[in-house]
Amino acid sequence: MIQGDTPENLEHVLKTNFWAYEKGPTFKGALGDLFGDGIFVADGHDWKFQRKLASHIFNVKAFREYTSDVFVIEGQRVVDYLTKAADEGTVVDLHELFLKFTLDSFGTISFGKSFGCLESMDEKVDFAVSFDDLTATCSDRLLDPLWKIRESLTGVHKKAMYDKDLIGKHALAIIEKRRREGYHAEKKDLLQLFMEVRDENGQPLTDDYIASIILNATIAGRDTTAQALSWMFYLLNRDGSNPEDKTQLFEEVDNVLQGGIPSYETYKQLKFAEAWSRALTNNLPSIPVQLGLRLYPSVPRNMKQCVQDDVLPDGTRIYKGEWFTWSSYVMGRSELIWGPDAKEYKPSRWINSEKPSQGKFSSFHAGPRVCIGQQFATIEAMTIIAMILSKLDITLVNPSKVPPYGVSLTMPMLEGLPVRIKRRQTSFSKEE
Repeated sequence: MIQGDTPENLEHVLKTNFWAYEKGPTFKGALGDLFGDGIFVADGHDWKFQRKLASHIFNVKAFREYTSDVFVIEGQRVVDYLTKAADEGTVVDLHELFLKFTLDSFGTISFGKSFGCLESMDEKVDFAVSFDDLTATCSDRLLDPLWKIRESLTGVHKKAMYDKDLIGKHALAIIEKRRREGYHAEKKDLLQLFMEVRDENGQPLTDDYIASIILNATIAGRDTTAQALSWMFYLLNRDGSNPEDKTQLFEEVDNVLQGGIPSYETYKQLKFAEAWSRALTNNLPSIPVQLGLRLYPSVPRNMKQCVQDDVLPDGTRIYKGEWFTWSSYVMGRSELIWGPDAKEYKPSRWINSEKPSQGKFSSFHAGPRVCIGQQFATIEAMTIIAMILSKLDITLVNPSKVPPYGVSLTMPMLEGLPVRIKRRQTSFSKEE
């Protein structure tokens, strides 16, 4: 196993010599119960087909506008809940709230129906519980080469099969209902777009394949965006943070929204999304989220299997069958890569600077498999950030405590993010 935590090595593996490295059977074996035959465990021709399919769908203008509408509706539920907490003086787990927001949003965008997490905040949603449990189980497998034996002896396998079955049946039931009743809404959800797609032989995709593809999108979009938002709000409010950073966010949200709600057009006008992202690319999240992802990447570690002998830029030989691993978490804090202030959270790092290479800033992966949902995540993140900051101020219950994180595919906050909420008084505030 080769540890390759340098920008040059990483860009070589993920971009320059892309076809020499794959996810591999070990990766798919550990995560297959969660991802099925979806794009995140696919290689070769199957990956190429799904990538091409997804690229067409995620670039449809009407789909982007539809996601904006959904994010505003679900975002308003978040704001209403936080406003009530502000009036009652109650503590809120912001991390859990963001997870509910992203899952409900994806439910509507993917299947045309919210999972209802934000409608009954104190009730458990079976799909969400099984979703979380199966993610944790599959994550553990990557750290344990004997996971099949362990799971069979401990009963974990039985629970994993239950979770897999529940998630799969939920998706298939929605697909079957759609086939029976048809789709009559003006704007198409992700399910309808995929149901209308034909494969390379002109045949419709099977229900199982559609379910797998959509669940992959849900898995990718739910945890990663929720966690990125949580870590951003932590970094903005922790002890030692620069209050001017949050002040600038307040000012720019007020100037652009003028007390209204976000839209796809206002998203493009938000200065802290546009100006602070000049050094990067147009479709990446705003700098506050970017900085959070550098220090707390949603996918903290990753791996690829070499399928043909290769030599890395630093001269390291890697042979067919060996694993190349890297940690975006480690790289994001490396002084060799980012300088002596690598662990500091400051927007000035990203202003008027050269665009970092994909190998240097790898939170959205790199090369042909770079995150296809970047713009989707951008719109979602910017919508909820703008809606919250236009009305409310958030402070941490314990600003001196670094939230402990879980060892997982992603980077969840194990104990959540307890916060207090306060109404903001602006010139756009309504008299009550």
